[in-house]
Amino acid sequence: MKCPHKAHIALVDGERFVLLRNDGQIFEPKLSKVAEPSLEPTNYSAGVKHQDKVSQMRGHTDLDELAHAAAATEWLNSKAIAGEMDDLVVIADPKTLGEMRRHYHKELESRLVGEIDKALTGEPLDRIEKALVAA
Repeated sequence: MKCPHKAHIALVDGERFVLLRNDGQIFEPKLSKVAEPSLEPTNYSAGVKHQDKVSQMRGHTDLDELAHAAAATEWLNSKAIAGEMDDLVVIADPKTLGEMRRHYHKELESRLVGEIDKALTGEPLDRIEKALVAA
């Protein structure tokens, strides 16, 4: 995947949100941590379609995780609308990424250069860089 110089990379899962930046070249990313924003998950309507009891009992749905994904997207939306980021790559596990897509603002969508549906929030930066190159 092409990851432009100075592009932001959002690593998101159901509990953690880390913002990175590519200080390397387009095909040779060198990532550095920019922020780990503290989010207040308040959008529990995010999981409305997941509220059936059977899914919750089997552990397939966690409304807190979905609300966290919505909160991370709202944070990214605000930065994109304010013009504080140009290019963005989102890396999230498939369930989180699916929920995030439901909340993308058009301005954020216009800045999105790629998505990777993998859980990488606990991985070291060099493994994330390799995942970017391989995508």
